[in-house]
Amino acid sequence: MSFEERNTWAGLIASVPGVLVYTIWMLVVARDTAVERIDWVWPMVSTIVASILVAIAVSIAWGMAQSRRDPDTDHRSDVRDREIAAQGDRVGQAFLVFGGLAGLVLCAVQAPLFWIANAVYAGFALSAIIGSLARLALYYRGMP
Repeated sequence: MSFEERNTWAGLIASVPGVLVYTIWMLVVARDTAVERIDWVWPMVSTIVASILVAIAVSIAWGMAQSRRDPDTDHRSDVRDREIAAQGDRVGQAFLVFGGLAGLVLCAVQAPLFWIANAVYAGFALSAIIGSLARLALYYRGMP
């Protein structure tokens, strides 16, 4: 498994639970609090930072285990990895654009900051998750 593929898996392993934790956290708080009064900043920042740190830790630990198990194999990225990363990024960027546009529309109608921030966050989250899934599909099904 190449460095790029391992990092894709690590990012997916970290981001999906991070998004789920944040979403559940906000749904629980929203049951008893009006969205205009929900303190969303620190929960959002903390789940983003935690997801990044978990992805880094998983990637490092996985890389160490992989190099111990198979020390003679070259795990560096090659042209195929770079092409897969580029195609996965293109797929993910569409969702990033949708999140940004949703944020702009919500700004235009003067929606509460909660909805604007969460639309942008959803765009980032979907971009990371869908882009990673696209990369993994390309790794396992091959390039078109």
